[in-house]
Amino acid sequence: MRPLAIAVLGAALLGGCATAPKEEANYATVSSNQFVSANYKAADALLVQLGGKLAADKPLIMATIVNIDALDQTSTLGRLVSEQVSTRLAQGGLKMLEMKLRNNVYLKRGQGELMLTREIGEVAQTHNAQAVVVGSYAETSDMVFINIKVVQPQTNFVLAGHDYVLQKEGIVRSMLLQR
Repeated sequence: MRPLAIAVLGAALLGGCATAPKEEANYATVSSNQFVSANYKAADALLVQLGGKLAADKPLIMATIVNIDALDQTSTLGRLVSEQVSTRLAQGGLKMLEMKLRNNVYLKRGQGELMLTREIGEVAQTHNAQAVVVGSYAETSDMVFINIKVVQPQTNFVLAGHDYVLQKEGIVRSMLLQR
C-alpha cells in the first residue's frame, strides 16, 4: 500500500508542475495590454480633439511614426504604433486609407510608409485625403516619448495632437532593437 500511495502522491505533484494552457488572445487580453492601451488612448484623444473638424466622407492617411533623430527611419515600434492608432481611429468612425495597398507611395524597404513633408500634400491630393496622421518618437534609456498629430496637408495646420510616454520595458525595448 505504501508504494501505491507514493506513486499517487508523485503523480499528483508532477501534475501540479504541468503548465497551464496559454490563454488565447481575445479582445479582453489585447485591450488590457499596456502598449495597445496607450496607443488606443492616444487615438481616442485625437478623436475628441477632431470632433466636428473633419468631413465624414473624406479619408485620412496614416504615416509611419518615425525616429525624431532620423526622420527617414523607424522601427517595429514606430510601425506598430501607426497601425494601432490607425485601427483605433477607424474604430472611432474615421475613414482611414490603408496605404500598404497603394503602390505609388514612398516605401522604404523595412521601414513602412514614410512621408516627407514635401510628399504629404501630393499624396493627400492624389487620394483625396483631408488629413494626414504623422508622428515621431524619441528614446531615452528607460522611456519612449511619442508625439502624434493630425495635420491638414493643404495648410500644414495641426488639427489635433497628443503626446504620451511608454515605459521602455522588455517588449518596447525589443521593438526598438528590430530596426
